[in-house]
Amino acid sequence: MSSRDADEGMPTPSAAAQQHSARLAEVIRTEIEGAGGNIPFRRYMELALYAPGLGYYAAAGSDQLTEAADFITAPTVSPLFARCLARQCAEVLAELGGGDVFEPGAGSGVLAAEILAELDRLAALPGRYRILEPSPALQQAQYETIRQRVPALTDRVEWLQAWPEPFEGVVIANELLDALPVEGFRIGERGPEQRCTVVNDSGFADSWRPAPGELAQSIARVEADLGRPLPHGYVSEIQTAYGGWFDGLAGSVQRGAVLLVDYGYVRSEYYLPERHMGTLVCTRAHRAHDDPYDWPGLDDITAFVDFTAVTEAATAAGFELEGFTPQAQFLFATGLESVAESALASEDDRERMLASQAIKRLTLPGEMGEKFNVIGFSKGLDHTLTGFSQRDLSRRL
Repeated sequence: MSSRDADEGMPTPSAAAQQHSARLAEVIRTEIEGAGGNIPFRRYMELALYAPGLGYYAAAGSDQLTEAADFITAPTVSPLFARCLARQCAEVLAELGGGDVFEPGAGSGVLAAEILAELDRLAALPGRYRILEPSPALQQAQYETIRQRVPALTDRVEWLQAWPEPFEGVVIANELLDALPVEGFRIGERGPEQRCTVVNDSGFADSWRPAPGELAQSIARVEADLGRPLPHGYVSEIQTAYGGWFDGLAGSVQRGAVLLVDYGYVRSEYYLPERHMGTLVCTRAHRAHDDPYDWPGLDDITAFVDFTAVTEAATAAGFELEGFTPQAQFLFATGLESVAESALASEDDRERMLASQAIKRLTLPGEMGEKFNVIGFSKGLDHTLTGFSQRDLSRRL
């Protein structure tokens, strides 16, 4: 048991889980030793989450992406979320005269299954539903989910391990950006410093070194945009991978729309003085903590999204900003009330209750309604997206 488990009442992982974590820790330790004693924290986070067969999202047989996981996503709350997204997809596919849907990082496969089901009801099925998923274990889990929920549409799904060849259509990513590895930094006495990971007697620990050129320049751009320097001792994160991610996406999307759903802030809120310890969050057994080194491979590690940085990277890659809105407004604009009408009017008391509870959870400010935002981009579209017609907050970006 780690000291954090004892101090915060975190449940002790099972013996099998501890062995799993130890195997991943040895992989990370070997890389640190080979790198001369430390690696950037972003690399530690990448291994902790995505190391083949061992990382939090990549471990075979894990339940991270089910209702029993450390987090609940909107697609698992209710099919209503996916049905609204599907209506936005249908609108784009109609303008394009057809096309594909592409989902990088499809989680459990629930979102894909429910989007396909709704597009089928709307007579607006895509040519293919393409999923980017490097993990064979997750590919199999997604296949089983889709086969069980929409068996007649399984053959329409294609799994990829790299960006697809150029296509027209819609890109959907739900809670993907928050799980991309981030650079950690702090403002030291002599300037910005990079967060690194080293090995110590108890496992892993932080180490700090002068920020390399690219990171220092990224921090300087943030400060210039804020119009003020970050104070001495300020600790936070910065995402330097968005540029490469959107460049890769731009090479695949010829025409279409990109819809990204996640939690985070615009830059002016991300780096507020009171947020001086950053936004990194670790989760295990439905409990949040702040130690990413606790049990490697057993803890989810995420950072809030800087939607201003997302917009900068997307537009630099050639996409046009379509809109930025809270999840609640996006769902209402894409027909949540009409989608839920039959369930709310049902004679089955339980069905009505579940639909009402789902709507509240997806839309109330204290739930997912304003904690999550939807940001949209396009390439080659003539019409604006309906999802951003109620309340577009793009000016805040």
